[in-house]
Amino acid sequence: MKAQTLAKSGGLVVLLVFAVLFPQVFSNPSVTNYGVLALVFATAAVGWHIFSGNTGYIALGQAVFFGSGAYAMGIAARDWHMQATAVFELLPLSAVTGALIAIPFGLIALRVRRHTFIVVTIAIFFIFQLMAFNFWFTGGSSGLGSPFLSWAPVPYNRNFYYIALACAVGAIVIAWLVGRSRFGLQLRAIRDDEDRARGLGVKAMQVKMAAYMISGTITALIGGVWFYYLNQVQPQTGFNPLFDLTLVLMIFFGGYGSIAGSVLGALIIEPLSLWLNTIPALNGFNEIVLGAILLLVLLFMPRGILPTGAEFITKIRTRGRPAVVPATTIGAAPSATPSAPSVSSGGAR
Repeated sequence: MKAQTLAKSGGLVVLLVFAVLFPQVFSNPSVTNYGVLALVFATAAVGWHIFSGNTGYIALGQAVFFGSGAYAMGIAARDWHMQATAVFELLPLSAVTGALIAIPFGLIALRVRRHTFIVVTIAIFFIFQLMAFNFWFTGGSSGLGSPFLSWAPVPYNRNFYYIALACAVGAIVIAWLVGRSRFGLQLRAIRDDEDRARGLGVKAMQVKMAAYMISGTITALIGGVWFYYLNQVQPQTGFNPLFDLTLVLMIFFGGYGSIAGSVLGALIIEPLSLWLNTIPALNGFNEIVLGAILLLVLLFMPRGILPTGAEFITKIRTRGRPAVVPATTIGAAPSATPSAPSVSSGGAR
C-alpha cells in the first residue's frame, strides 16, 4: 500500500512539474492556446464532477454558470470602467455570481430526480440563453467585448495558461477534499440510494444544494477567465449547448465519477476538438466525429479509459487470476477432508 501511495504521489508531482514547464518548453502561442483551453475545460469538468460525479445527477446546464461568469465580468468591467490587469480583480465576482445563480436554479431543478433533472437543467439553460440575446445590458446578439490587455502574444498565452492552471489545481484540491469528507460521503450515499440516505439522516436537499453551489462557483470563475482570454462573449458562445455535451463527453471518456478521469478527458478531448477544427475537410463535421467517439466509448469502454486501463493493467499483473482471493475459499477444507469425520468417529466408538 505504501508503494502504491508513493507511486501515485510521484506521478502527481511529475504531472504538476510537466504542467508548469509546458508553456516554457512549447512557447508557440498556437500550442499554448491548446493548453489554456484544455485547462479551462479541465476546471469546468472537475466542477461538474463535484456535483454530478458524486450525486449521479447528470447536469446539462453548466453553461448557465459558465456564461454567467463571463457576462458578469464583462458587464462589471464595462460599467465600472476597469482596464488591463485590474479586470482580474473581478474574478471573485464571477465566482459569486455562479454561486448565487445556483440557489434559484437548484431550488427548481433539485426537487426532481435523475431524468427529469436533466430536462429541467436544459430548459433553464435555454432561458438564460434567450435572456442574453434579448436584455440590453448583455449587448444582445452582439455580446460584450473585454477591455484591451496590452500583452505580447507569447506572454499573453503563457500568463493565461498559468491563471487557468491555478484554477484547475484549486478545483482539483476542492474536489479531493470534498471526496474525502463526510460531505462527500453523503453525496455518494445520495448517488447510491437517495431514499435510503434520507432514512439514515442525510439532509439530501441541503447537501445537493451545497454541492451545486460549489460546482457553479468553479464553473463561473473559469468562465470569467475564458471571457478575458478570448476578449469577447456572445449568447451563442457563452451559453453554448455544445459546452455541456462536450463536458459529458470528456468525463465519460476519461472515467465517470473520478477526478483524474475528468481531468484526463478534458486534456484529451479539448485539444482534439481544436485540432479537428483546423482540418478543412472536417469543417462542420467535427461535432459528428466527437459524437462518434462518445458512442464508441459508451459501447466499448462504458466506465471510461482510466478505469478500463486500470483493470487491464491489473489483469496483466495478475495474469488473469482474480486480484482478491474469494472469501468462500478462505479457510475451506481440502478435498480429502470429507472422509476425515467418518474415520475419527469410528475410532471414537
